[in-house]
Amino acid sequence: MVIASPMALAQQMYVDVTNNTGFPIWHLYVSPASASDWEEDLLGASEVLENGRTKRITLTGYKSPRFDVRAVDSDGDSYTRMNVNVRESDVIFRLSDIDI
Repeated sequence: MVIASPMALAQQMYVDVTNNTGFPIWHLYVSPASASDWEEDLLGASEVLENGRTKRITLTGYKSPRFDVRAVDSDGDSYTRMNVNVRESDVIFRLSDIDI
């Protein structure tokens, strides 16, 4: 009988996030859908996701493929996608996706 450790069950996944908002994205957060808080800013203090560009986010050590994704643009406007199955789809943020 083989017993797998919890880390052995965790998989490496990724999600491609594309900025089609018309504005630079200054902050990008990806957290497990089950989390109550956002994890750290994946762009950090010096990186910007320019309009029309895509960034691949590698997600290591998670069991579930479901994540919440939030972007904040240069005007401070946010765009949020909840419960994204990263095995099935990537994320494209458009201006019409702005959080109200």
